[in-house]
Amino acid sequence: MKKSKLFLLLALSLVLSMFLAACNGGGNEATDSEGDTDTASESVAQELKVLETSEIPSMDSVMAQDSASFTALANVMEGLYRLDQEQNAVPGMADGEPEVSEDGLVYTVKLKEAKWSNGDTVTAEDFVFAWQRAIDPDTASPYGPYMMNGKIKGAKEITKAAADEKEYDLNTLGVKALDEKTLEITLEKPIPYFESLMAFGTFYPQNKKFVEEKGDQYASSAENLVYNGPFVLSTWAGNTATEWTMEKNTEYWDAETVSLETIQYNVLKDPQASANAYETGEADITGKLASDIVPQYEGDPNLVKWLEPTIFWIKMNQQNEALANENIRRAIATAFNKQDLTDSILNNGSVPANYSVPKGFVTDPAGKDFREANGDMLEYNVEEAKKFWEAGLKELGTDTVELVYLGGDTETSKKTDSYIKDQLEKNLEGLTIDVQSVPFSVRLDRDVEMDYDLQFAGWGPDYQDPISFSDLWITDGGNNKMAYSNEQYDKLLEDAQYTYADDNAKRFEALQQAEKILLEEDAGLAPVYQRSSNVLVSDKVEGFTYHFIGPEYSYKWVKIK
Repeated sequence: MKKSKLFLLLALSLVLSMFLAACNGGGNEATDSEGDTDTASESVAQELKVLETSEIPSMDSVMAQDSASFTALANVMEGLYRLDQEQNAVPGMADGEPEVSEDGLVYTVKLKEAKWSNGDTVTAEDFVFAWQRAIDPDTASPYGPYMMNGKIKGAKEITKAAADEKEYDLNTLGVKALDEKTLEITLEKPIPYFESLMAFGTFYPQNKKFVEEKGDQYASSAENLVYNGPFVLSTWAGNTATEWTMEKNTEYWDAETVSLETIQYNVLKDPQASANAYETGEADITGKLASDIVPQYEGDPNLVKWLEPTIFWIKMNQQNEALANENIRRAIATAFNKQDLTDSILNNGSVPANYSVPKGFVTDPAGKDFREANGDMLEYNVEEAKKFWEAGLKELGTDTVELVYLGGDTETSKKTDSYIKDQLEKNLEGLTIDVQSVPFSVRLDRDVEMDYDLQFAGWGPDYQDPISFSDLWITDGGNNKMAYSNEQYDKLLEDAQYTYADDNAKRFEALQQAEKILLEEDAGLAPVYQRSSNVLVSDKVEGFTYHFIGPEYSYKWVKIK
């Protein structure tokens, strides 16, 4: 989720998609805070205090494109499937297992008896409405086409018709309400990760009547939303709000599983302030800890840590003449010391990334990690970087290059961005970098507009398949936003999605070859590191659940001891 999966992302302490994003990165069990556990007592207030490092950019599941938004949405909404405490996609609104056609293309899903938080019945038509709204070019959903094209039948035709300024019919999208409680989904091709895909936020339902009544005000604040998940937003003043509150949704179909009555969120971008709030009991769960904070808690049983399948990288906008030059891109990608960055600046368990698909994420049909075939690419090599730089400058006919570097506004972001600026300017003579530190929502807007030269961003998978990373860089793809284009890369992605849809071994080979083209041949992206998360969780919190794909956290199973 920018995942997300897409995701999202600008810095170590911020979350993304896409993300956000689906996997078993590092293990198949969610981690609870350690300590004795017992059943929540009626006398113990079921109130949780959580710190976040960014505001919520959007609470409209059709317009969300980042992990902060999708994490919030996952706690107040419910799709056909939901990620459980063991990272599995289990039935949410789906009532049992779907009926699947012999060719694996048509899924008939029965829905549970459930209500929206305003008392309306959740129907199959709510899914049809939301999905059509997500693919409708007039909506301009940043994630709808990306998540549906090539997966849901009819999606890419709608997108192409709009691009060609031709008429399109939303009813041709492969989703139909056969009756109030029966949903029929027709796929473009068999999808082995169907359940994982259906757990992602873009595929949540929306109450058609409510959305249409609210019009432009829908999802602008707590009172302009309606929910079908474990919680409801009782207070939220919009995407600039630095605090908000969730309360238990009494209309939720599985409300008896939910123990928490209230979750109070506050945004703190200063890592030390976050740790201080935890120490004084003002917070039960912190945001991700910064490098200078983590060592203070090594060995503490309440420090929960895990290596995420989330990669941070530097996007290089090839609309810029200098960055359209392969030698310049290759020089930038290899001129900064990733090991020093992860050891000295981050110092939290994150590891250098010389790849665009993370390790410990997915395995091929033979059980080998996706990374084994390709190994490392674009490794740090300052002497080679200088040669590429000099060759690039000569080709451009200049001895200086000035670039705008778009980064984040958290303390961790600023330290990381400052380090990279220093390394690049020191090692690449004639390079000047203007670092612009902006809030997360601003960075997302500028990414869409391609208003940057270099951008520090990150991606977490939206579902459990390597293509959740690979299809980011398809020509003119919804999340590309850096003008990267390679016909051979596009062909390999098309083969992976269609030609080899029923042959996982060949799918993986095609995706591994595509990664080599992106990095080894084109230097189209500058990977930086794979993130490790470190969060403090109070020992009174039982059932803390984090995810490797899609939303970062679920509070459905949390109890206060």
